[in-house]
Amino acid sequence: MAILGILFLGLGGAGVVLPFIPTTPFVLLAAICFGKSSKRLHNWFTATRLYKNSVEGFVKESAMTMKSKLTLLATITVFMGFSFFIMGMTSAPRIAQVIMAIIWVLHVLYFGFRVKTIRKEE
Repeated sequence: MAILGILFLGLGGAGVVLPFIPTTPFVLLAAICFGKSSKRLHNWFTATRLYKNSVEGFVKESAMTMKSKLTLLATITVFMGFSFFIMGMTSAPRIAQVIMAIIWVLHVLYFGFRVKTIRKEE
């Protein structure tokens, strides 16, 4: 289970910089694998910044702060926009751009309307 956890953590880490790889599902799978493999690995993983920034809100409250949502969507938009631009400059099939646009819209809809927003009281 620990090896699977490391694999899923690597995929989740790649998802931070690659817009077509989802981060949160892989980090959640890593947390499950680490939790089942050893208490020590689970404690280490839940103390990492990647876990705290990406998954902790989902685990504790099934929600994200507005800042986390906007940061995530801004990052996705920049990377997907760059990919979209590069596809337009190369001989990539137009269907690839259409698929990229659909994926971007689905990200916006999911994080905008499906994931609850944590309201921090100040």
